[in-house]
Order: sequence, then structure tokens, then C-alpha cells
Amino acid sequence: MRPELTLTPDERAHEARLLEVICAHIAAAGGALPFADFMALALYAPGLGYYSAGARKFGAGGDFTTAPEMSPLFGRCVARQCHEVLDVTGGSILEFGAGTGALAATVLETLAALETLPERYFILEVSADLRARQRERLAQLPAPLAARVAWLDRLPETPLSGVILANEVLDALPCERFVVRSAGAHRLGVGLDAAGALREVELAEVLELPEGLEAAALPEGYRGELCTALRPWIASLAAILERGLVLACDYGQPRSALYHPDRLDGTLLCHFRHRAHGDPLVNVGVQDLTAWVDFTAVAEAAVDAGLEVAGFATQAAFLLALGIERDVAGETVETARYARASEARRLLMPTEMGESFKAIALTRALDLPLTGFALQDLRSRL
Repeated sequence: MRPELTLTPDERAHEARLLEVICAHIAAAGGALPFADFMALALYAPGLGYYSAGARKFGAGGDFTTAPEMSPLFGRCVARQCHEVLDVTGGSILEFGAGTGALAATVLETLAALETLPERYFILEVSADLRARQRERLAQLPAPLAARVAWLDRLPETPLSGVILANEVLDALPCERFVVRSAGAHRLGVGLDAAGALREVELAEVLELPEGLEAAALPEGYRGELCTALRPWIASLAAILERGLVLACDYGQPRSALYHPDRLDGTLLCHFRHRAHGDPLVNVGVQDLTAWVDFTAVAEAAVDAGLEVAGFATQAAFLLALGIERDVAGETVETARYARASEARRLLMPTEMGESFKAIALTRALDLPLTGFALQDLRSRL
């Protein structure tokens, strides 16, 4: 369903510039782009894609709110997991896609109180606008903390010990879309209609589905997503992680639940001014595109890259294990305690983020029970 909200003149002009680029790519490809290529341009085209341009993304004036932006409770729990690892490995933290810098700020403040600061807190951020917001936010930290933060344009070339954080990163990796026909899972793409507007097209190419997923077991017309970018992304992290933890938090499911025959239309969602809808071909460049994460694929890619899957749990179980309830109870001002309790409900409740969001721990050379996964172990479902 298309969103009812209309674009401002500036947003419309921005969309038009990006559509020119996308149409040129469609023409060069012979009339249609695989959806993953379209999604990559819509999100990451230099200077024009949703994450590469300057549109406000987070908070009341943006399109969505992530857990670290919602409450410092999330970051405090993540920090305690980092503390546990850094106490053994030493080294640094690398955060992907740091949003407004809220998670980085909370993690650094909490680790300072725990006396386990990382050598450096690296941020890899593709958005120049978000980098500027992160710099402004993190400059407000005490000078010894702010001095530890550094921004990267690419993965570090030297091996890293410590923690790699990826909160709501995997869902934004460009994904393929497919539709099931009698001959298999046909790749979906994006072309142009007679008027030059974007339209979905069904390509002749049949996609190879992941292990354990058979097109024949899915109903005719079933639509889904397949993130082929996931495996190389995990491999790139494994290549730089000498010792420590990759902690990824995102919404998704193990493969058997994600590709359930009853989920007929996939999980692709577009976020535009805090409204979710299912049409990726409108508001191009000014709306977010995401798809639920196949956590079985994350685990498979990690094992193939030499990492160990050390934990998998719901966000609720992860945060409860790391003491979110103690944080709420520890607020001495009554109004603050009520506010934190409300934030905790959003983070924990099954009808909010508690069940749909998961946390997964991938480790190397780390023989350490992780407290965040002490309450729940869902690895057998992967």
C-alpha cells in the first residue's frame, strides 16, 4: 500500500535526481535491474541514496526510531556486555551505522563508570549528515571519552581485538526479492512502464534458495527476500576480528520461521515519517527500505568464516540478562523511574520490540560465557 503522505518540494527534487541515476542504470542493464541493485542505489547511491544524503532519519522528525535513540537502557545493557568482553580481550569497539551517536555515547559513559574503556571507539558511517550529528553529540562527552572516538571510511586494515557492534544494520543490506512459480523462485527486478515510471518486473532468472528452503514447498505466488550481501559482509568482519565479539541486534527470524508458507508477501518494509508501508518504488531516496534478517544465514556465514555462534536470543531475554530491570529500579527520581519503565516496556514487550528483535553473538578466540545470553539459548532453532 502506498503511503498517504506527500513529499515536500525539496524531497521531490531529491527523488527526481536519484531517479535519473536509477533510470540510467536500468537502461544500461537492458531494461531492468535486479531488486538488490535498485535497493543499493536507493539507499547508498553517493550523495543521493537514503543513507548517503542529508535527510533526517531518526527521532520525531525522521522516519523511524531505533532502540538506542529510544532509551539509554539499551546502550547500558550493551555496554555491560562489552565490558565483559573487553575485560578479557582489551582492544577497541567498532560500531557500524551509529545513527545520531546515542549508542556510542551511552556505551562510553557506562564503560567509563565500569573502568573498562576501549582503546578507541571506531564508527564506520556512510552518511555525511549522520557523521556530523554524531560528532556534535559525542563532542559533548567528557574530553577523555570524546578523544577515543574516531570515524572510518572503510574497515580497518589492521586486526581488531574487542567488540564489533551492528544495531539494525543487517536489515538494511540490499536484498534480492523473488516470487515462486512452478519452475522455481524467479528473481524480481525494477524496470520502467510506458510512462517512464518505476515498476516491478519478474525476471526469467531462477534464484538458488538457501539450504533447507525449497521453492516446491512454498505456494505459487509466494514472495520473499534473500540477502546475498550478508555472507560477504560477515566474512569481511571475520577477516579483521583477531579476538572478541561481533554483536548484532536486529529484527528477524531463523530461516524456518522467516520463510513460513503463511508469510505470503515477504518482509520488505519501507519507513517514511514513522509510517510503514510496502511500496519501495515511491519516495525513492527519502524513505528507508528494510527486510527481516535470516539469522540462520547469519550463523551459517559466521561458521564458514571461522567464527563461533556463541549466543542467540530475543532482545527481551538479552536485555533482562544484562540488568535492564535494575537500571529502571535504580532511578531515584520518581518521574525518571516512570519514564524508564515506559521505555523498558517498549524494548521488552512481545508486542513491541522484545520478541521480533533478536541478538546474536559471533566470537573468535573468546572462551567466555556471555551474560547477555545466559537467560535464553535459541541457537538450536537456527
